[in-house]
Amino acid sequence: MKPRIFDLNRREVLAGVGASLGASAAGLIAGGAGPLPTAQVLLQARPATLALRPGQPATPIWELAAASHIGNVRFKRGDRCEVVFQNDLPVPIAPAWYGLDGLALPDPLAGRAPTAPGSTETSVISIPNAGTLLANFRLFEDRLNQPARPLPIIAAETSPVTNDRDEVLLIEEWRMRPDGTALPPGRDPKDTTPLYTLNGRTSFELSAAAGERLRLRFINGSQRSVLAIKLEGHEVQVMALDGQPAEPFPARNGALVLAPGARADAFVDAATSAALVLHDGKEARPIGRLTVAGRLERRAALPPPEPLPSNNLPEKLDLKGALRFDVALGALDAGWTRTANFSTASAPAFRAKSGRTVVLAVMNPAPIATVLHLHGHHFRLLDRLDDGWKPYWLDTLAIEPGQTQRIAFAATSPGRWLIESVVTDWAAPRLVRWYGVE
Repeated sequence: MKPRIFDLNRREVLAGVGASLGASAAGLIAGGAGPLPTAQVLLQARPATLALRPGQPATPIWELAAASHIGNVRFKRGDRCEVVFQNDLPVPIAPAWYGLDGLALPDPLAGRAPTAPGSTETSVISIPNAGTLLANFRLFEDRLNQPARPLPIIAAETSPVTNDRDEVLLIEEWRMRPDGTALPPGRDPKDTTPLYTLNGRTSFELSAAAGERLRLRFINGSQRSVLAIKLEGHEVQVMALDGQPAEPFPARNGALVLAPGARADAFVDAATSAALVLHDGKEARPIGRLTVAGRLERRAALPPPEPLPSNNLPEKLDLKGALRFDVALGALDAGWTRTANFSTASAPAFRAKSGRTVVLAVMNPAPIATVLHLHGHHFRLLDRLDDGWKPYWLDTLAIEPGQTQRIAFAATSPGRWLIESVVTDWAAPRLVRWYGVE
């Protein structure tokens, strides 16, 4: 019997962060005139190990890490950031940032080449919106010799948010070989075993006091799997999806369903100790625990959470006057290509004039779910009759086999932007094409 927490519908299929192939730490906004940076960060691509098997030697991996920060990278909306990227891996590579819409680039896909091994690149970027962001190497997974960990990046709101604590919960997916090594994505997973971690641990514990309001930033850092995560015995109030504020709503049955790369910010008022349970569509497994002890002393209980401050995305979209295009996902003979073979000389999926509303009918012809990620813009998921949309913004969407979903966005960011497509199969290649806003 299929567990209820994995009974997917359009409201629950959430998903990941939008930037461009050129929107890497090596080539976002290169120097240039402007005010001095208000924040700095040193990012490193480096070999590492992770203790994935209790009592066994650590597993070699690669990772994107922030050498100049303790824990996750945290900025504020409006920051102008100097980003130094140091490549200590043996292959040319660059991180792509997901969740920063419309960076001021004249040609986002004509950025610098990936950073050579042993080299360092310095860039200056702006943080236009608050939210839960992500940086990773998934656009270069064809050249990964080890699976690579992503890096959560938090852009804080400039106005106060009513919560007691802010925690990142990064879910990761591994395919373990019998010898204890881990298989990179895009390879045949024969003779491997799936394993999942929360914040790098196979059993994670989060401590809280009773009555403490937690802002939990759930990130599906897996490469191929749609995952459901549930905090038992608590109401989970969804506040933001894919880094953009939503009209608050309770997660059904306390569970969040996240496509690869998706993020969901949720508020939870800690009540009792409870398990964090993960479901990958095949089985449920405990992956962590909320341990509640003591009581938080405060003069009065916190009121119900108010919506998060707006990032100034448009309140309305002109669906009647929209440009409409059909996009079929993931066929190599239909404009899609592996990331290693991508060229801006290829034909675009579509072109749109700046300022127009764009409606895409996105079809999944594959026999299993396929994930779409749109760079450059967040979109609304439309109702079946195109007479409205869901009360949240997304930049990633998992589409079930044989289904078509319609999405709409305001084309406010001129440039050339990537669209990613990947089938939810570990061996499947990541495919890309581009669209233009002129």
